[in-house]
Amino acid sequence: MRRLLIATTNRGKQIEFRRLLGGLPAELVTPDEIGLDLEVEEPWPTYAENASAKADAYARASDLLSVADDSGIEIAVLDWGPGVRSARWAQGRHAERVLEAVGDADDRRARMVCALAVAEPRAAGPIVEIFTGLVEGTIAPSPRGDGGFGYDPIFLLPRGVTTAELPEGEKDRLSHRGRAVEAAMPRLRDLVGGDAT
Repeated sequence: MRRLLIATTNRGKQIEFRRLLGGLPAELVTPDEIGLDLEVEEPWPTYAENASAKADAYARASDLLSVADDSGIEIAVLDWGPGVRSARWAQGRHAERVLEAVGDADDRRARMVCALAVAEPRAAGPIVEIFTGLVEGTIAPSPRGDGGFGYDPIFLLPRGVTTAELPEGEKDRLSHRGRAVEAAMPRLRDLVGGDAT
């Protein structure tokens, strides 16, 4: 069985990716499980470039098929920011920071965006492919729900619940990351089902 590296040190993402990728005939591993200590800078202006940089670096360092993502929240009253800078902008205070920034604005439109990079190791360097997922919503007046992580408690779906209020399986189906993985799944099945090169 081929090993697939979940190329992130973010525990919340690792848990979510294990669920999302669990249907693949692959052994899912994380960097710490294979003894890989790697920090990858994310200086690029797009989700796709940052995700590609991470997947490429992890594939080179591990010689394993690797998946990495870059994702963020985009909010109308913040000129559709913070975008690719979402993690740094939040400084670990995701829900609080958004609610402070949005305040009592009438326009609470927002979207969650994910670019998923799949890096296939090759002798000449990894081949990286990008898959995207997006979900539209609004900013809730206050945090709701105990599930998920990051911006989930304040990201309100059109059906009137935050992504933190959804059961795991439903969140996986509806979330930006879930949609990106769904788009990538046919290619991932090809890669883990074929011979490693």
